[in-house]
Amino acid sequence: MNKHDSERIAGMLEALGAYSVETIEDADIVVFMTCCVREAADTRLYGQVASMKNIPLRDNTPLKKRIIAVGGCIGQRDGDKLVEELPHLDIVFGTHNLASLPQLLTETLEQGGHHVEVKDSSQSFPTDLPTNREHDWAAWLPITIGCNNFCTYCIVPYVRGREKSRTLEDIAEEAQRYVDAGVKEITLLGQNVNSYGRDLYGEPRFADVLRTVNDTGIARLRFATSHPKDLTDEVISLFGELSSLMPALHLPVQSGSNRILDAMNRRYTKEHYLELVRKLREVNPDIALSTDIIVGFPGETEEDFMETYNLVKEVGYTQVFTFIYSKREGTPAATMEDDTPREVIQERFDRLVELVQEQAYQANQADLNKTIDVLVEGASKRDEKLICAKSPKNVTVHAPLPEGVSIDELVGTIIPVHVDEAKTWYLSGQVVGS
Repeated sequence: MNKHDSERIAGMLEALGAYSVETIEDADIVVFMTCCVREAADTRLYGQVASMKNIPLRDNTPLKKRIIAVGGCIGQRDGDKLVEELPHLDIVFGTHNLASLPQLLTETLEQGGHHVEVKDSSQSFPTDLPTNREHDWAAWLPITIGCNNFCTYCIVPYVRGREKSRTLEDIAEEAQRYVDAGVKEITLLGQNVNSYGRDLYGEPRFADVLRTVNDTGIARLRFATSHPKDLTDEVISLFGELSSLMPALHLPVQSGSNRILDAMNRRYTKEHYLELVRKLREVNPDIALSTDIIVGFPGETEEDFMETYNLVKEVGYTQVFTFIYSKREGTPAATMEDDTPREVIQERFDRLVELVQEQAYQANQADLNKTIDVLVEGASKRDEKLICAKSPKNVTVHAPLPEGVSIDELVGTIIPVHVDEAKTWYLSGQVVGS
């Protein structure tokens, strides 16, 4: 969602006559788009904004000082506190008022001083704003904003607001524009896409969204994020029906312990989650599953952790995003007591990471010696003669650039690659027909 918001910010700034540069040293205006789900993001933001004091302006700038703005979730949460702690910060805006940035920027340039605007809610979607997409061949498409779940560890409902859905017609229109413009892959966005439409239609209609976007002729369709409690049999069935829906699903479990899941207010059990996995693999045996897991939630015992460990072993994920619990002030979990030593939590985390790496390697073996269609994203950062692409399962794929073909000719196209090597985090092979 932050990536999508950033594309909107870039679109608005370009509409004002600004243009993007490659380095902060060359920038007259710097906008930090922020997340506050974990403490590390806070620390990084404060450190990076503070470091701006030591970066001189470019020689030919028309400005007397570099304009620094902070938006997104930390802006929404902290507001005036940010300029109190970072006095060289010029602008703060929140998640509900991206459209305010041009006016705040104008006021800063004309008046100087600090300009803070944080709203409690929004009447419009960020999609109403101009955009500068990072890639011509891919597009983010928000279908909901906000969240109604209030998991006890999560700050998102407090900074993104309550859940609000776009109309199905609006989504279809935007998706068709992207397809007509040559976009190959659309990723539907929402804090919980599975509950799409409950506020508009009285019941979730996410399956209708998937069918509608598929009907535009899009080549590849993905979505994030999917809450297990709202994943319906109807949506599951579409992984076996829709040609565009990629065989990859991010389904955050967070913990394998029912006691911890209850304390997290996740509103499903381990048994329910595993039944979803069974149904998904029944519909599409080749589906790649990824997940999020928190280690060290307040009160987690070794027994609780082992239930998580064993669930991971049973499911066999392609990818797991593992996090050590990060206390977020203002959430219920922040007040829960926990005397588990940090070194114990770290040891559990390390054990889990080792298992995840073993499983990722094993999962990738399923595509060894197969020919798969990949979407070319560009050249490898390590070797410009290697293609960097993504498989239907969202795994990175490398292949030598065919002789006589430039990378620019292939970027944004879908090509067949025969996989002859499967590593933990990537596949490699040869372009078929080259």
